[in-house]
Amino acid sequence: MTIDIVQAGARGHGRWHLDNIRRLQDKGIVRLAGVCELTPLTPDELPEGLGTPEQSADFGALLDSTGARIAVICTPIPTHTDLALTAAARGVHVLLEKPPAPSYAEFRRMADGVAAAGVVCQIGFQSLGSHAVPAIRRLLADGVIGEISGVGGAGAWARAEAYFRRAPWAGKRRLNGVDVIDGALTNPLAHAVATALALAGATRAEDVAGIETELAHANAIESDDTSCVRVTTTDGLPVVVAATLCAEDPDDPYVVVHGDRGRITYWYKQDRVLLQRAGHGPEEFEYGRTDLLENLVEHLTDGTDLLVPPAATEAFMRVVEAIRVAPDPVQLDQDTWHLLKDEDRRVVPGIDGLVAAAADTLALYSELGAAWALTTAHPKEVST
Repeated sequence: MTIDIVQAGARGHGRWHLDNIRRLQDKGIVRLAGVCELTPLTPDELPEGLGTPEQSADFGALLDSTGARIAVICTPIPTHTDLALTAAARGVHVLLEKPPAPSYAEFRRMADGVAAAGVVCQIGFQSLGSHAVPAIRRLLADGVIGEISGVGGAGAWARAEAYFRRAPWAGKRRLNGVDVIDGALTNPLAHAVATALALAGATRAEDVAGIETELAHANAIESDDTSCVRVTTTDGLPVVVAATLCAEDPDDPYVVVHGDRGRITYWYKQDRVLLQRAGHGPEEFEYGRTDLLENLVEHLTDGTDLLVPPAATEAFMRVVEAIRVAPDPVQLDQDTWHLLKDEDRRVVPGIDGLVAAAADTLALYSELGAAWALTTAHPKEVST
């Protein structure tokens, strides 16, 4: 059976979803029935082989006219909840791009509304579709690295200044009075946060006992581009994720689980795992990955378990909420960064080492000697 799909937001990262729909359409399991964009896609913007889907700027009307069963939503962050509920009201299931919402209240409104409508929603944390995640969980359950002492995450990326001009909401905490909460930890490196929490076994809101944030930016933006967060779980486990978009030498992000007899490092974009433990040589594994749209289709057609329902992202949304209510990020002094003119991007010297050290020691930037870092503690009550 072929399932009809409407995609909302088809430019920018939305193009990745169009290409993925094309891949699944070639397998005969889905069909792109409609595209919702404020300005219709030109023939050149539509991947070859997707036919001529109906196009409209009216999402609800497009769902009605196409009779689609699934909506893929890849639109600006503040629109996610309303569009997901528009689909849910019509009995349409949803693949919602991450982050699912700009606040915990909006996330709750979306998740509760979807559940009340009797439809399912998959959140687009593709790293959680990796077969490495359950494999690592099995290793931890078997005690391969001993007692777990914490989970770290490191993301040293680079983004040109143009990245923060790609859309009106880019680099914003709020726009026209509405929460956006774009930022290193909540958007480009959100996978590191969500994956670290998943490996710590802390995915639900009630798994979070407290959150500490340190938010800063070198770029001339509102949101953070160089930040770290420490989540303390109700089991007392620290989960520290450090991120920057101002790296000297950008590298693939990773999550590392620390035990008293070893460690497991997971490069989530590569689905690659390195196991290091006492008395053994290093062991490296590579895993496959289940596409989240394909998983959603299989859930609807044969009851396969959904990989990333909203409930699996509650703890991540607690982090988003902590960042939302935190003081505005610290603007780094000009003597702490420099501009790479040939790459049109700002670099914070030494930040790569700080990011790696935070993941390795489970310490915040301030605890590692960064004089510019300002810590904000968020008690559990902040985002319930």
